Amino acid sequence: MKRIFEVQPWDVVTHKFDPQDKRLQESMTSLGNGYMGMRGFFEEDYSADTLQGLYLGGVWFPDKTRVGWWKNGYPKYFGKVINAVNFIKMNFLIDGEKLDLAKDDFTDFTLDLNMKDSLLTRSFIVNKNGKKVKLTFERFLSVEQKELSVQKVSFENLSDDTVNIKVISAIDANVKNEDANYDERFWDVLDLTDDSIVAKTKPNNFGTPQFTSAMQMSHVTSLKEVDQTKTETETSKTFEIDLAKSAQASIEKRVIVTTSRDYDTVDELTAAMNSLTKKVMSRTFDELFTAHRDIWAERWNKSDVQIKGDVEAQQGMRFNLFGLFSTYYGDDARLNFGPKGFTGEKYGGATYWDTEAFCIPVYLGITDPKVTRNLLMYRYKQLDGAYVNAKEQGLDGALFPMVTFNGIECHNEWEITFEEIHRNGDIAFAIYNYTRYTGDKSYVLNEGSKVLTEISRFWADRVHFSQRNNQYMIHGVTGPDEYENNVDNNWYTNYLARWTLEYTLKVLNEVSDEQAAKLNISADEKKHWQDIVDRMYLPYDEKLGIFVQHDGFLDKDIKPVSELPSDQLPLNQNWSWDKILRSPYIKQGDVIQGIWDFMDDFTEDEKKKNFDFYEPLTVHESSLSASIYSVLAADLHYEDKAVALYERTARLDLDNYNNDTDDGLHITSMTGGWISIVHGFAGMRVHDDGTLSYKPFLPKKWDSYSFRQVFRGRVIEITIDKSGSHFKLISGEPLSIKVNDELVELN
Repeated sequence: MKRIFEVQPWDVVTHKFDPQDKRLQESMTSLGNGYMGMRGFFEEDYSADTLQGLYLGGVWFPDKTRVGWWKNGYPKYFGKVINAVNFIKMNFLIDGEKLDLAKDDFTDFTLDLNMKDSLLTRSFIVNKNGKKVKLTFERFLSVEQKELSVQKVSFENLSDDTVNIKVISAIDANVKNEDANYDERFWDVLDLTDDSIVAKTKPNNFGTPQFTSAMQMSHVTSLKEVDQTKTETETSKTFEIDLAKSAQASIEKRVIVTTSRDYDTVDELTAAMNSLTKKVMSRTFDELFTAHRDIWAERWNKSDVQIKGDVEAQQGMRFNLFGLFSTYYGDDARLNFGPKGFTGEKYGGATYWDTEAFCIPVYLGITDPKVTRNLLMYRYKQLDGAYVNAKEQGLDGALFPMVTFNGIECHNEWEITFEEIHRNGDIAFAIYNYTRYTGDKSYVLNEGSKVLTEISRFWADRVHFSQRNNQYMIHGVTGPDEYENNVDNNWYTNYLARWTLEYTLKVLNEVSDEQAAKLNISADEKKHWQDIVDRMYLPYDEKLGIFVQHDGFLDKDIKPVSELPSDQLPLNQNWSWDKILRSPYIKQGDVIQGIWDFMDDFTEDEKKKNFDFYEPLTVHESSLSASIYSVLAADLHYEDKAVALYERTARLDLDNYNNDTDDGLHITSMTGGWISIVHGFAGMRVHDDGTLSYKPFLPKKWDSYSFRQVFRGRVIEITIDKSGSHFKLISGEPLSIKVNDELVELN
């Protein structure tokens, strides 16, 4: 655990600069607008350790998969988001000497991410040969004009003598990914002008699309343009000014970024780039920023969770929401969440099961239903790829990928790729979750019924029937707890498979005759599915009264995490993989994940016994873990435990709990703060009959908390304080809800 930023309600700010924490600072000050994003690396060259990262939504490359030996059905490539052409590059010369904070003498350093306005500011005073200059950097990615990046650098001469300042503003295509298997560079420059670069991803051998990006810079400044330089991979302009004592000056850099995802030809791509550049150059910095800030204000007005009495909790909650909104706000149905969003290279920037299991429950509550529907449509549109994945394993139906950009599996670890198949059930659950929450059946009875049918066909082929036990089983899987690979009868996987078949059969009774004909499900298929539902094996221990995570789990040396020496945690950074696999320690909720999904289906005693058994064994080394345990702890009235787990999930990156934030934020786990408060502390549930209910409590060290929730055309404001719980209908038709099992009318 390491905290390098101050605790403030709306800002992530520090006045210290430690080169050892440079990457951590970059991760925590990342920006994004859903269309593109960037780590908080410096505009100027920095000669010490740094991880430069600029990423464009939906732009990726099929990198070579490095394996020791090949297996039938193994993914052909590892899909990854690639580092974009560096369009924010700006270098500075002060009296002819290059600015480099790895070498220079500087003071008064401030780095401030304003989450309310999505504005990154950096300032410092540099001392060069006895002359002092204050530099202030401002940066934002417009949410009003998604293709626009804006930078502003201001200078103030604090010296007694005139100082010469040169600014070299560039677009540089000489970039690479740090994690590229063969130190490859992924961009070929097609065209380069005085102010723009058009680059295309290099050809690949896997038949996946190549992407073209076009970037054009323009400047607003009182500095004089004195030079223009072009190389094979970079175009730059040089500006200069002699700044008198106490004088100030500034330069704005505006860059328009367009990609071939939106345009069919290079001519259309560059024409759009030119047109948008002219458009943004007709507006002032203040006009551009105000339009951007106003949209963020609307987002916060709908979704802000206000916590009084605990600034750490407040900052953590807003940091979570800021990270989510910077990554995805439903504006492009072709995009989805990457676990690191636009903040780093790890996990390849692809879509995981995180979306369905963690992101959808949050976005249902804070955005228009069409946003979540787009996420469901994302999977429907990739069914063709899911058929390929199942066929690679010799199985019927559809296997949705663990990791993907286009529906084809592109993860390079077998035990994850084709053993962690519970994600098929998580996608089915997301359809049910959306339908239950919104009351909208238009998806489930049409596109959704197709997705459910093909997932069910996969499950029906993936199970096997044990003659000895007279039950259906699923061998050779990995559950959500990835510290257990290639196990038999993972309870969560088996439970989801059974539930999916049962839910699909129910949906099939409601689809239209026309849709039923399209699905073409035989009576024999339905009969077989029902037999699996009736005879699915679910591991259970009578003595302990728990659902057993998988066959053989209880044969391990069961000792709680509390008995481990602290210097051995986190396990994934201190133990061999073999030792982890043989241990009883759980990376993230597995049985507990299933109980959270289907909370109404389990008794108080079942929830208690399973939580009491599994929580002491859980190391929470998945960023997704703490929030689920927090919800169940709250449900069981373990309030101190619920709050402690909330603090872990909400401040996971701010406090670098798992010592791994330097390579990027844990974006999909940023759902955890909202889940912990709304599902946990407020006890929000939506039941199968459509009833919305709450069982709230107030953490002891908080004065109050409040949030707004979107539900079936209404916006509800919920406030929990020391006087009790208060519910207000902000908009929409009157609604009946339950609070602590009592009916409350909202008018």
